[in-house]
Amino acid sequence: MELRTLRYFVAVAEELHFGRAAARLHMSQPPLSRAIKQLETDVGAVLLLRSAAGVTLTPAGVALLAEARALLGRADRARVRVATAAGTPTLTVGILGDGADPGATRLADAYRRQHPGVEVRVRDADLTDPTCGLRAGLVDVALTRGPFDETGLTVHELRADPVGAVLRADDPLAGREHLDLADLAGRRWFRFPDGTDPRWQAYWHAGEPREGPVVRAAQECLQAVLWNGTVGLMPLGHRPPGELVVVPLPGMAPSPVVVAWPEGDAGPLVRSFARIATAAYRD
Repeated sequence: MELRTLRYFVAVAEELHFGRAAARLHMSQPPLSRAIKQLETDVGAVLLLRSAAGVTLTPAGVALLAEARALLGRADRARVRVATAAGTPTLTVGILGDGADPGATRLADAYRRQHPGVEVRVRDADLTDPTCGLRAGLVDVALTRGPFDETGLTVHELRADPVGAVLRADDPLAGREHLDLADLAGRRWFRFPDGTDPRWQAYWHAGEPREGPVVRAAQECLQAVLWNGTVGLMPLGHRPPGELVVVPLPGMAPSPVVVAWPEGDAGPLVRSFARIATAAYRD
């Protein structure tokens, strides 16, 4: 039972979809299916049930998933201890958005417990760079939001947050239970500077060219609404000041919270960070 095969199994078990798991692992689906079949042969049990509706775990699969996560975690910790013995290891993490997110807090607590010898350096990024400095080589791993251009990056979704329109509390639309994008037609939006990642910009501008104040940070977005009566998008889980409200936009696709790192064989610190992040955001 190889660690690589266990990583394959964990990816399928977490995604519950062979196609998504293959994309996450940056491999094609046939060899992934063969590896899982071989693993089932090795353990002598069916681990996954495949149907037109998707993939489900059998009781044996549930048991192996817990063991596989534990084994992979121990392997990552062993690699980190070796790195620690060779000198003080450092992990630079780029963070975008709400640092008070309970998932981020659980992640920080769990990572510190599991790797007390690792010095974690945090780089706060503004909204003009959703990769938090990954492409510029400023960070090793990013805890951020999508969607953005994923070329050259490995991106793993941790959670998907519904979004809404952020408005002044005295806005005529503020009392609605939900809104359609058409309700915001003709309004001025806060917008990102030219040159910002096109996919990121298109999502937060709701697919339209926008006119309004240029912003670079979350606080600037809120101030643009407060002072100018502009509108924009915000995850529903965020709580704006009392003068502002967020009204759900059911027609908008959710914004994914993701962990991302440069494509290729990530080091043990990054692999362990991604694994702990997955568990922290699942709780």
